[in-house]
Amino acid sequence: MTVSPLARPFPALSPIAGVRIGTATAGYKAWTRADVTLVDLAPGTAVAGVLTRSKCPSPEVELCRARLAGGRARALVVNAGNSNAFTGLSGREAAATQTATAAALLGCAAEEVFAASTGVIGVPLPRDKAVAGVTAAHAALGQADFHAATVAIGTTDTFPKAATTAAMIGDTRVTLTGIIKGSGMIAPDMATMLGFIFTDAVVAPEFLQAALAAANAASFSCITVDGDTSTSDTVLAFATGAAGHAELAGWASPGADAFAAALADLCHQLAQLVVRDGEGATKFITITVTGAEDDRAARVIGLSIANSPLVKTAIAGGDANWGRVVMAVGKAGEAAERDRLSIRFGSTEVAAGGMVVPGYDEAPVAAHLAGQDVDIAVDLGLGQGRARVWTCDLTHGYISINADYRS
Repeated sequence: MTVSPLARPFPALSPIAGVRIGTATAGYKAWTRADVTLVDLAPGTAVAGVLTRSKCPSPEVELCRARLAGGRARALVVNAGNSNAFTGLSGREAAATQTATAAALLGCAAEEVFAASTGVIGVPLPRDKAVAGVTAAHAALGQADFHAATVAIGTTDTFPKAATTAAMIGDTRVTLTGIIKGSGMIAPDMATMLGFIFTDAVVAPEFLQAALAAANAASFSCITVDGDTSTSDTVLAFATGAAGHAELAGWASPGADAFAAALADLCHQLAQLVVRDGEGATKFITITVTGAEDDRAARVIGLSIANSPLVKTAIAGGDANWGRVVMAVGKAGEAAERDRLSIRFGSTEVAAGGMVVPGYDEAPVAAHLAGQDVDIAVDLGLGQGRARVWTCDLTHGYISINADYRS
């Protein structure tokens, strides 16, 4: 598999106290790589999550949604190569059996075990392989690190993706580390494909949920590769409490703002890594929308531009076709006035006042589009609403990857 030209090096990551990782090979596909990950979490670990809003979610998504209400976690199980989505009773029973097996091995309640699966839709998770895989991963606990886990949860990913941040809570330094997978079927209506965040901070589940939701709104929910929302999108955050500082119970707690800012930064980094690994991507595109009626409208318009095949193919070909941006703004369904609209590619204003700018020179725009990082800015001239979204270009590589996906 060719590594994305937009790839970033895997960062140096330190272990998180209260987290042990094991990986194993269940053999969900015809490969010998690890495809099951088990994460053992310290007793009392707080958990929060954001899950797909797809109306056809996987059993693992439904399982997580129900168990998040408890606010505590002891383990995470992740399967790669089989999404277990749209698999009926068989899929639900397989997810329940695998998590129950993990619970028995760890001596905890099944409701404290969270799960996620990614891969082909419509193929039931083979129960015998799932049980054998998580059993083997349990035997290997402590032998894998975050890099091994990141590789094990991947499918069409071309490079392992992770990030780390830190925050000071009083005199205590806490670490936040996240791993993520995702390359295609990315238009999250909550999060991204599969992302898992671990911290040694002491955080009440309710505040962890609030901070994660806020971080998600400005990161995972602002990326798109192809406009398709997965049945399995899951982002979970786990706080082991091993740092030992006073609990962050809410926004008024000392250090809460610092923790939330670090979490937001982490999610921002992880979300952009997914776009950089977009299937067939050669360009990383940042779209900034200002002057909309409100922030919601700005985000809708930004995603309309980012999801337009015509915009994305123009960027792939280095074509400064700003008319396609106008089209995407107009079809978004949000308030827009042609004669107030202005568009920039890089630092060059290309259109304003309902037409191309006088004396427009395409040469600097073409030079900007020749690079790997492309910036498009749109101002509606209507209000204070603003948003920023990230996407990638659309090339024949996307077609090749997805046409051959099941084989």
